[in-house]
Amino acid sequence: MKTEHFYLILLHQIVKVKPSKISISALHEKEGIEQPDIFSKTSVEQIVLKRKIQPSANDLITRILNQDKVALSRAITLVESTNPDHLSKASEVINGCLPFANKSIRIGITGVPGVGKSTFIEAFGKHLTALGKKVAVLAVDPSSTISHGSILGDKTRMEELVKDENAFIRPSASGETLGGVARKTRETIILCEACGFDTIIIETVGVGQSETAVHSMVDFFLLLKISGAGDELQGIKRGIMEMADAIVINKADGDNVNKAKLAKTEFNRALHLFPAKKSGWIPTASTCSSYTKEGIEAVWKTISDYFELVKVNHYFEEKRNDQNQFWMMETINEQLKNNFYNHPEIIKQLETNKKAVQNNEISPFAAAMNLLGNYFK
Repeated sequence: MKTEHFYLILLHQIVKVKPSKISISALHEKEGIEQPDIFSKTSVEQIVLKRKIQPSANDLITRILNQDKVALSRAITLVESTNPDHLSKASEVINGCLPFANKSIRIGITGVPGVGKSTFIEAFGKHLTALGKKVAVLAVDPSSTISHGSILGDKTRMEELVKDENAFIRPSASGETLGGVARKTRETIILCEACGFDTIIIETVGVGQSETAVHSMVDFFLLLKISGAGDELQGIKRGIMEMADAIVINKADGDNVNKAKLAKTEFNRALHLFPAKKSGWIPTASTCSSYTKEGIEAVWKTISDYFELVKVNHYFEEKRNDQNQFWMMETINEQLKNNFYNHPEIIKQLETNKKAVQNNEISPFAAAMNLLGNYFK
């Protein structure tokens, strides 16, 4: 029996049967009040049926362009779906929204776990909405490699921003995507831009020096650091430091102010060791407190100065074009991978080859080549 049918029958029985007086106990219950028609079986069935009806692609597109957040959420869920039946509809929605996208600035924010990314984004986002900006936050939560689950708790950590009419927060599970970015974050950006959001903030998992995926989809890459945690020594290392357009030492409040200022000096020295950026921008380090909001305005000033520079020297358009080509190749790679693992013959042969590899009857490399050879026949 399907779950909704069970609850319909149960609710109908509750409505149909009135409680009678109980005489076998010292406690007596009064006769129940007549239930209104809204709880009738017919009404409940209509509600369940309405929820099960999926809006068409054209309906979703129209509502997104009218800045309907509910439609935006449903479209993102459709895009993130791994159900092959949803692929064509998701593509139709994305293609319909694409002409109205690319009118925002995209900011990637990363940092080690515990650096205060969510708190910073809330303070930063509230500052932007106060300036009249419409902010969409795509928060990526780490997925468990064991249970494959994710907490998706960013909305609870951004209590003020989530209530802001000019803000939209969408937590997504990172899955198995390298770099801590949700599998469909790139497409989600397009939907948010079509919905009228002019500032897109992508919060990454914060896994260290493998955040290259987020760098390939944003215009500005902000690296959050904290003082007194040994991070200053990372300043002379290549990797994520090279990708950063700005470094912000967070939690610069209370007894930590002097340590934060010292860390700022150390990071500014380290930034001079790296080659000049193609954009012509010179990254700098600064301090801020997400708690007192001090330094938040300066961070936005830095980001604004960056966009003023790259739009004048045309690096902004050049980077956007490179990103589009990169994500075309990534989409091809992803689709080939999905087609391979969903191929009926490969599914059968995969289990046989797994057992052969486990029993040392064949090497992993030979098994992989056999499977690929059979797939491309």
